Amino acid sequence: MGIVLHSSPLLWTRLAAMAFSCVAFSVAVHGAKLEHGTGDWCIFCWAFSFAGTLLVILVELFGLQTKAPVSWKNFPITFACYAALLCLSASIIFPLYFLKGLSGSSTIRDYRIVVTAFSCLATVAYISEVSISKARPGEVAGYMATGPGLLKVCETFVACVIFVFVSDPVLYDRHDALKYCMAVYCICFILSAAIILLCIGECTGCLPFPFPRFLSAAIILLCIGECTGCLPFPFPRFLSAYAMLAVVLYLLATIIWPIFNFDPRHRGNKNRPYSCSTQLGLCSWDKGMTVAVLTGVNFILYLADLIYSTRLVFEKQEVKVAVCSK
Repeated sequence: MGIVLHSSPLLWTRLAAMAFSCVAFSVAVHGAKLEHGTGDWCIFCWAFSFAGTLLVILVELFGLQTKAPVSWKNFPITFACYAALLCLSASIIFPLYFLKGLSGSSTIRDYRIVVTAFSCLATVAYISEVSISKARPGEVAGYMATGPGLLKVCETFVACVIFVFVSDPVLYDRHDALKYCMAVYCICFILSAAIILLCIGECTGCLPFPFPRFLSAAIILLCIGECTGCLPFPFPRFLSAYAMLAVVLYLLATIIWPIFNFDPRHRGNKNRPYSCSTQLGLCSWDKGMTVAVLTGVNFILYLADLIYSTRLVFEKQEVKVAVCSK
């Protein structure tokens, strides 16, 4: 088994991302003194990104792409996009929880500043990797390297972040309308776990119901495994139907969540409590506002996804008409 080393901007970008994420979690573990679970999450983001990038580099270094159990056209850019989002979230969360309120000069503060800086550098490196790897016009590439594929990654990640914020403390149990929003946010993740287990066991053909048509995570899994040709319906039409459903659901959630969280007529508080200014990290009001913003972000992502997917369907129909008219 020979070693294949091709120096390229993509390789150097991956090496930089791996180095930056390694420094971030190493310094955090060594001297940042992270006391609670938020620090563990940030360390996971950096360590997971480092380990995944190392795996991608080793597979390509030893020329094992054809032996990998996933589509190598889709997996590296999918992972890089998730790593960019993970490092971005850590770069935002870490200073909020571990630099906010610290003043003066101290060794712990210096360590935490270094961690934040290298986390930001890792984020930039992973974004650069995605930019280098994404499909160019006219280029034959995997679905995950295209705009709709990258949007799927962002949609699932944003939904996951929303789920974290609404669950600690619980922000959705005061009204049935908020429970609807929670259902929109998390139902795909409840079903995604079952889909992943079914796909690992190759049991999707044994299901007593049609394969689920409304999960971004399932779409990503199908594309990574290059299984879209096995679906009993046209994949582009499925993407359009899925995106349309998601746009409607998120539009309602974008309207409902702020009304029932911040309108005084629904036991909400439109003004930020004074206690939030002195509290470590984000208070409940801040988390509710963050969820409202992220819901709007995901609505925009799904809307862009719908536009991409609809255009894809019409382009394919135009090609068929042109072929039939000849």
